[in-house]
Amino acid sequence: MRDTHLTTRQISRRQALLAVAATALTLALPVAAQSTWPSRPVKIVVPFAPGGTTDILARAMAPELSRAFGQSFIVENRAGAGGNLGADVVAKSPADGYTLLMGTVGTHGINKALYDKMPFDPVKDFAPITLVAGVPNVMIVNAEKARSMGINNVLDFIRVAKANPGKLNMASSGNGTSIHLAGELFKSMSGTFMLHFPYRGSSPALLDMLAGTMDVMFDNLPSSMPHIKSGKLKALAVTSAQRSAALPDVPTIEEAGKLKGYEASSWFGLLAPAGTPPDIVSRIQQEVAKSLNTPAMKEKLLAQGAIPGGNTPQEFAKMIDSEIKKWAQVVKASGAKVD
Repeated sequence: MRDTHLTTRQISRRQALLAVAATALTLALPVAAQSTWPSRPVKIVVPFAPGGTTDILARAMAPELSRAFGQSFIVENRAGAGGNLGADVVAKSPADGYTLLMGTVGTHGINKALYDKMPFDPVKDFAPITLVAGVPNVMIVNAEKARSMGINNVLDFIRVAKANPGKLNMASSGNGTSIHLAGELFKSMSGTFMLHFPYRGSSPALLDMLAGTMDVMFDNLPSSMPHIKSGKLKALAVTSAQRSAALPDVPTIEEAGKLKGYEASSWFGLLAPAGTPPDIVSRIQQEVAKSLNTPAMKEKLLAQGAIPGGNTPQEFAKMIDSEIKKWAQVVKASGAKVD
């Protein structure tokens, strides 16, 4: 009887160990599944038209991520509603790591306060991955038109705008973008009024700036830089608190326009739908940070006036939260609103 009793205990113990092992294997399966990502192409949604800074940065990162993960990272432009259309597409996509968003200060900082109704929640509906770059905006005018109107600096522009209320046209990359709000803040602080013309991205707006149809724009620096260098567009000032290393001779709006406290910079970062496995989010962040830290990428971004990012998902999440609070105050002060 004693031997039989011992055998039964041994069998019970073996069964218990097998049960524990089976449970551990079951729990490990999702992780194993995650390790196969990506097994097909990944889409990066740009919520603006091709040619703008959001698009430029996404297309700079896509080949880097393709090389790192051995799968194609494809940029898809979904412009409209100040970036909300494309961002909403990503917010409602499966949380499997195959659809990412190149978000902006507009989609994840400004729009919540600017729009009465939002199709998504910029915090609850997304998993922040990392900041890709911070970018100052630049106040630009058509160089030929500026000469004909006697505009050499920001104070000249304010003088002309006040003498012609509502007769100057202000272009932007869309309602709710930092480009739009930088202009609204300028109007509010300078006591000027220009008619706002929202486009579906910087690129089409710049075409009309170059043609002389539009009079002023507060564009992201990277997309305007080639036209500033060519002399077709004149940079009056940058919208950041400090001068840009890419345009060291161009003053800030605060100093050039004597508008104390003026500051309205932009940023761009990668996000995924909420619920995306943390393992995938972490892997993307690490590769982006690694790429942004290479001399070639640093040089490329800094030459365009962009400051490389690469922070952790947790740091990026805190940044987004603080940006939403900051821009809510700016929107209120400017009086800007979009239905």
